[in-house]
Amino acid sequence: MALIVHKYGGTSMGSVERISNVAARVAKWHRAGHRMVVVPSAMSGETNRLIALAREIQAQPDPRELDMIASTGEQVSVGLLAMALKARGVPAVSFAGWQVPVRTDDAFTKARISSIDDARVRAELDAGKVVVITGFQGVDPDGHITTLGRGGSDTSAVAVAAALGADECLIYTDVDGVYTTDPRIVPEARRLPKVTFEEMLEMASLGSKVLQIRSVEFAGKYRVKTRVLSSLTPPDIALAEESESGTLITFEEDETMEQAVISGIAFNRDEAKITIGNVPDRPGIAYQILGPVADANIDVDMIIQNQSRGGTTDFSFTVHRNEYQKALEVLDGKVRAVVQAGEITGDPKIAKVSVVGIGMRSHVGIASLMFQTLYNEGINIQMISTSEIKISVVIDDKYMELAVRALHKAFGLDNPAA
Repeated sequence: MALIVHKYGGTSMGSVERISNVAARVAKWHRAGHRMVVVPSAMSGETNRLIALAREIQAQPDPRELDMIASTGEQVSVGLLAMALKARGVPAVSFAGWQVPVRTDDAFTKARISSIDDARVRAELDAGKVVVITGFQGVDPDGHITTLGRGGSDTSAVAVAAALGADECLIYTDVDGVYTTDPRIVPEARRLPKVTFEEMLEMASLGSKVLQIRSVEFAGKYRVKTRVLSSLTPPDIALAEESESGTLITFEEDETMEQAVISGIAFNRDEAKITIGNVPDRPGIAYQILGPVADANIDVDMIIQNQSRGGTTDFSFTVHRNEYQKALEVLDGKVRAVVQAGEITGDPKIAKVSVVGIGMRSHVGIASLMFQTLYNEGINIQMISTSEIKISVVIDDKYMELAVRALHKAFGLDNPAA
């Protein structure tokens, strides 16, 4: 039978009762003859609790020690789940990331996976066991425990699936798939039975919380068949029904999908905008500004350089809101004097709203309709970014929900699927 990877989020692992439900679901798949690997997150709220404890000791925790602390949440989860499976008569074994091992670089709190040794896992699978592996963590070349950053368990699961050549990776969450937008903001949002890898990658990068972007990148690079579905359905639901539920991330565009010009509206209010005024307009200036920012391990998203006026220009970019102050410190300490720039200003109260859809390749007027819709609602656009299948705008944070609702309606996403 097939080799299947299951991933369960913190909500799914949030209590002993829910862990028991996860065990019942995994046991069902195992008894159907499938070879099973399970990658659970820490119990809901546990990672936040551990980080808060660290910050009581040290305001800016040492990254290596923080990874040592934060990684323990997943180790509790895998041990409990393995025990719950054994209690049901299912042979199981748990592994921490360093025991597999899942090898990473040494960027503590933001490590990236470099390779996974599958020999130990395959040996246990060959012995008929369910293998339970910690998500979110690995080990660096010097043997130090590392973590992959927020949402890293998704990345772990897809990476394990890729390394094992799994037939499918099922991501179980507290929602039943990928929606046209967040139903908490737009109750009329619809679940998508399929979404292309490209669309999912854009939606994840633009703020959709269903899947972490690095997990989608892994899925695309290694063509891992991935499905997002709910862990809140009864664990004894028929296997055939469960395996066809949720949202399938597909690598093929079909005619039905192309009929939909826009597949979804994504948003992100976790960003902040920084503007450097009176920057000399000369070759290399962008590198002189963003080089030190990159060296500080700060990710930059949208970038705009205005038209030169009198030999100077304004340079704006966005970063994650959590790294806003750090970015300002880098610019003030390492950039301002070098580039001889003017005032550095920032706005941590912005939001990014995006329309995403492969149909944009073959339809015109998408940008026009988006901008007209925002104009009709009195919403000012501060920055614009585009790709082949998405248009993103930065707006004032207070208008984000209004913009999402208006765009969802304007592009006909409220309408029932044909």
